[in-house]
This record gives sequence, C-alpha cells and structure tokens, in this order.
Amino acid sequence: MESIFYPFLAAFIATILVVPPSLIILKKARLYDDPRRHKHPAIIHKKPVPRGGGIPLFIGIIFAGIFFLPLTKITGALFFAALIALIIGVLDDKFDISPYLRFLANIAVALIIVFFGGVNIAFITNPLGGILNLSPLSTLISLLWLVWVMNMLNWSKGVDGQMPGIVVISAIVIGILSMRFSDFSQETLIATKLSFIIAGASLGFLLFNFYPAKIFPGYGATAVYLLLGAVSIISSAKLATAILVMGVPMVDGVFTIVRRILTGRSPFWHDNKHLHHLLLRLGFKQPAIAVFYWFVSALLGVTSLLLSSRGKLFAIIMLAVVVGGALLFLHFILRRNEKNTF
Repeated sequence: MESIFYPFLAAFIATILVVPPSLIILKKARLYDDPRRHKHPAIIHKKPVPRGGGIPLFIGIIFAGIFFLPLTKITGALFFAALIALIIGVLDDKFDISPYLRFLANIAVALIIVFFGGVNIAFITNPLGGILNLSPLSTLISLLWLVWVMNMLNWSKGVDGQMPGIVVISAIVIGILSMRFSDFSQETLIATKLSFIIAGASLGFLLFNFYPAKIFPGYGATAVYLLLGAVSIISSAKLATAILVMGVPMVDGVFTIVRRILTGRSPFWHDNKHLHHLLLRLGFKQPAIAVFYWFVSALLGVTSLLLSSRGKLFAIIMLAVVVGGALLFLHFILRRNEKNTF
C-alpha cells in the first residue's frame, strides 16, 4: 500500500500547494473564461473564472512522478507528450484556437506515446473465451483510444467538479485492477503508480474546482486525460474496465457525435446539449449533477472489479441502452417543452 499511497499523497499535496500561486499567475496573464467575451454555447457561469487548471494538475503529476517513477522510454514519452498537450491546451485557453487544429494536436501527442513509448493495445480478452490478437490493428486502435479519451473527458467538464471527480474514480479503479492483474513488470508498476498519481493530483484540484469553482481545468487538462488513457492501456487493467468506469461520459460522447452528424453539424463544434446541460435545464444544480456523475462512475467502477469479461460486455451494452435511452427521452421532453412555451 505504501507504494501507491505515497505517490497519491505527493501528487495530492503538490497540486493543492500549486493551485493558489497558479491562480495569481493566471489572473495576471488575464487567462480568464469570461462569459461576457467568450461566446460559447456551453458556458453556464456568470463571472470571469481563471482557466488553465491543466497547469497545476500537470505540475502535481510531474512532481510526484520525479520521486516515484523511474525514467524509462515509456515515462519519457508519456510526460513529453503530456507537456505538448498542456502547452497546446493553454494556448487554446488563451486564444481559442480552431477545434480542428486541436484535434490534429491530439493525434500528434497520441503518436508520440504509441511510437516512442511503445504503448499499444496488442490484445483484448474475448468475452466468449480466449484472447483476441489485435496486432495488425494495434497501432490504429491505440491511437483512436487515446484521442477518444482526451476528447470524451474534455466534454465532461461542463459543471464544476464534474471532470476531476470522474478522473479520480477512474484512475483509482484502473490502478486497483492493475495491481490485481499485475505481472510485476516495470511497465505495469509504472502504470499502477501513475494511476494513483493522477488520482491524487485530480483530487487536489477538485478542492478548487468544486462549485463554485475558483479555477477551471481548461483545455490544458487534456494532458491528464492523455496520461489516463495511456495507463489504461499499459496497466493490463482491461479496456472494458476503463470503458465501464467512464461509461456515462463515453455514451454521452458517442451520442453527441452521432447527434451532431445527423443534424448536419460538425462533430468538432460545441453545443449545450450534453447530458449535464440537459440536467441543468431540468432544474438540477451543479453540485448535484457532479455528485451524480461521481456516484455512477464509482458504482460502475466497483461493478467492473467484480465482473468477468463477459459480464463487463453485458454491463457496457446495458449502460449504452439505459444512458442512450435517457438522452433520447430528455431531448424529446425538453424539445416538446420548448415548443409549448412559444
């Protein structure tokens, strides 16, 4: 337990200590999310709030990583790619760069991890028995997974405290399952410790991001999402577990892409029709929505620790049906109510 508790605690304390001076610097740099100037359909806050929270998150992770992780090809590639993701994210926080350029940057940092770090999804467990060898497509699948996790979690920061809570729970579940299936290789041990480092940093950040948020994660937090996606691959924690524990934002993300395409809009351009936006329109408060996401993620995470591969597949299918059905129902109800008001 010491091998995971101390990395977790170091990242937690480091992030807590770094956020206050980061707030001063971000304010001096005028790196705000100002609803009066930043015209974005998903904005729900009324006053300017500093964004750029990816910076203290990254510093907290790096601080703990220096003390508790060895310098290897994998860790070098992970932190170099995460640093690039952070820089691009902070530039977006300041200048609101094109979502297409951001997407290209997502692919670039994922390429660094896959090709220079050697992080690949070589196989998955067949729910019907045996192993499915993915070696012919492992590079492509790994790239798609990393890019998907970065974007899906970025969409899941719509209300205060929502995203860091999801990341804390997801990282802990991945870390626990990594220990459970550990082959004691250096890669698995790195992934286990890094999972708890990510959890510690995200928990420290959550103290400042919960409603009313003193700081927003900003797009620079994609550096953390990238690391979480990578450890879910190299930790032997099974992708089904990662999909299940992040199930609600996963289904919401797929639903969002399909909905935008079917309505003739680009999947890259934002709107205010994610699940958390729909819950806000129904009258739920931000803290309640954040806690709802945490509760479901924790419930799914615990469930994933108990299920077999076949059970996880059925759970994922059931989750997709339930959450997808709920999204369709909420869209229908809210659209009908809006029509009746005119």
